[in-house]
Amino acid sequence: MNHLNRRDFLKGSSALTALASFGLLGMDFKDREGPIQVALIGTGWYGKSDLFRLIQVADVEVVGLCDPDRNILEAAGKLVSERQKSGKVPPLFEDYKKLLSETKPEYVLIGSPDHWHALMAIDALKSGAHVYLQKPISVDVIEGEAIIAAARKYNKKVQVGTQRKSTPHLITAKKEVIDKGLLGKISHAEICCYFHMRANGNPPVEPVPSFFNYDLWTGPAPLRPYDGLPHIRWWRTFIEYGNGITGDMCVHMLDTVRWMLKLGWPTQITSTGGIYVQKEGKSNISDTQTAIFEYPELNVVWQHRTWGNPVDKDYPWAFKIFGEHGYLAGSTMQADFIPYGDDKQPIHFDLVLEEEQFPEDVTEERIELNAAPATRLHMKDWLSSIEKDTLPIADIQEGHISTASCILANISMDLGGRALKYDQKTMTVIGDQEATAKLRRPYRKGYTHPEPKNV
Repeated sequence: MNHLNRRDFLKGSSALTALASFGLLGMDFKDREGPIQVALIGTGWYGKSDLFRLIQVADVEVVGLCDPDRNILEAAGKLVSERQKSGKVPPLFEDYKKLLSETKPEYVLIGSPDHWHALMAIDALKSGAHVYLQKPISVDVIEGEAIIAAARKYNKKVQVGTQRKSTPHLITAKKEVIDKGLLGKISHAEICCYFHMRANGNPPVEPVPSFFNYDLWTGPAPLRPYDGLPHIRWWRTFIEYGNGITGDMCVHMLDTVRWMLKLGWPTQITSTGGIYVQKEGKSNISDTQTAIFEYPELNVVWQHRTWGNPVDKDYPWAFKIFGEHGYLAGSTMQADFIPYGDDKQPIHFDLVLEEEQFPEDVTEERIELNAAPATRLHMKDWLSSIEKDTLPIADIQEGHISTASCILANISMDLGGRALKYDQKTMTVIGDQEATAKLRRPYRKGYTHPEPKNV
C-alpha cells in the first residue's frame, strides 16, 4: 500500500513548507502599514477558533467583539488579548450594529448561530467589510440570494466556512485520485453523518439570566420559552434556528463532493425522513434522513442517523465517490483510494497536523485539531482573494449552492419527499408554488427579511 502518512508528509520539512510545495498557500499579501482591522460577531466556540486561526496567519488587530452573552464575551476578550500582538482587550459589544458603526472593521468574521447569518453578513458588507461567514450561510434560500446580491453590489469578498476544500489531505487526494482519473467514469457518491449529535433533553423553562440578552440572541427567529443557555448543541436541535443535521453536516460533505467533481446546482432534490427513534425530548429536527441530489448520470446520496452505529466505523462523517475503477473515501481525518482489482494498489492519505509550527493549538480549549490547518489555509485564501481581487475558493455563490441544496432537501422532506427543481434565475421551485413559498421563512415582528433587490 502507498501510505502517505503524516510523518512521511512532514519529513525534513515543516508543515508550512510541505504545504507550500503542493501549491496550497496564497502568500502574496500586499505590504501594508499596520495590522488588518478585524471584528468577530459571535464569540462562542467556533467564532473564537476561526479568529485564532486568522491571528496565526496574518498581522491582526481585533477592533471589536460582539456577543449577547456577557460572560462569553468578556472571556473572549481576555483570550484575544493573550493571542494578539498588541495584548489589548478589544472593545466589547452586545449589539453587532453598534460594533460595525463604531469600529468600522475591514474584515468581519461571523460565528453566530445560523438564524442570524444573513442579516449580519449583509450589514457587514454594507458597512464596507469583507466577510468570513460560517456555514450554512442562511436558514432559507432567499436569505442566501440576498447575501450574494450584497457581496456583488458592494464588491466585497465573502469566504464561507466550508473548509474541507482547504483541507490538506483532501486537496492531495483530489489531485492524486480525482484529477488523475484513477476512478474512471464517476456515477455515484455517498455522503453521511452518523454522529450522535442531536441534543434531545427536556430542560424546564426558567428565568433568563441577567448576563444574557435572550431577545437579541433570538433576533428574527421565533421566541421560544427560555429553557437554558442555547449555546453549543442546544440551539442546533431546533429547526427555528437552523436546518438540522442536514443543514449542519451535509453542507460540508456535499460541498466537498461538488468541489472535487466540479458540480453546480443539482438538477433535482428529493428527501425523506423524520423523527423515527428519538421521540422523547424537545428536539424537532430529524433523527433519520435520506436525500438524493441528482446530477446528469450521477446521484449524490446523503444519509444521517443520530442513533445506532455508523455503516463504516472509519468514516462516520464522510464522503465516498464511486467510479468504474474504484472509489475514494474521505473525511476530516483521512482519505483512501480503494481500486477494483487485486493487481492495483490502494492509496492512503493521512491527516496533516501542524502542532510543531503552531504549538498553541495543543493547549487551546475545545479546538478541532484536525480542522485547524484547513481553517488556516481557508483564511489565507480569503486574504489572498481580497488582495488579488479574485473570488475565494469558498465564494458565497458556492456556499449558497451547498446551503440551499440542503435547505431544499428539508423542504422536500416536509412535503412528503416531493422532487424539487430550483431555478436560481427566477428564485423559484419550478412548477411548485407550495415549495416556492417555503424559500422564505417568516421573520419575527421587528425584523425584515432581506430581499436580493433591496440589499
